Amino acid sequence: MSFFEEHCPEMDRYLEDHASAEPDILKRLRKETFRKTTQPHMISGYQQGRLLTILSKMLQPKNILEIGTFTGYATLCLAAGLHKDGKITTLDVNEELAYLPRKYFLESEFSTQIDFQLKNALDFLKETDEFFDLIFIDADKENYVEYYELIKSRVKSGAVIIFDNVLWYGKVLQENPTQKSTQKIQELNERIAKDEDFENLILPLRDGVNLLRKK
Repeated sequence: MSFFEEHCPEMDRYLEDHASAEPDILKRLRKETFRKTTQPHMISGYQQGRLLTILSKMLQPKNILEIGTFTGYATLCLAAGLHKDGKITTLDVNEELAYLPRKYFLESEFSTQIDFQLKNALDFLKETDEFFDLIFIDADKENYVEYYELIKSRVKSGAVIIFDNVLWYGKVLQENPTQKSTQKIQELNERIAKDEDFENLILPLRDGVNLLRKK
């Protein structure tokens, strides 16, 4: 549950009631995520999923990278806007949960365009020579800054990068936080705001989304 949802559930319901309908495959995936996982709140969810789908459809990217697959909800949302010859590479390290996204990826209309890899994202970024049109990061917060520094060289002008959970349940407002994840998210937001190679905006959607565009 996000900081916003916790403090204004009525508004959150209103926003969902007045957004485009959730596709059936995503609805079923979301329900199964809540039934079978211990931390179902990690799923991107309905509102954020609609944002990812709309952005992807606007960009029609040929190459998408997702860091942090979880059960694959965001993956399918992003895949909805892929160019007909495009692909999405999605990375995770949770082998025990991998059966769930694989199940829905195979069922989806984007099955041939999804490359699901059980691989450390830092290793992948250090090894790849690919460029990406759209990147979505929703993974271990302690590595957010390092992800940012590595992906900057993997995008060209016009590419879009999205970091999730950048408000961190309101903890980004803390002075001298002791939690490393909070420190790293604060550092990430500061670096992005000062980086002249990008333009950005933090959207207060769910737990905060930092939306960047490469100049």
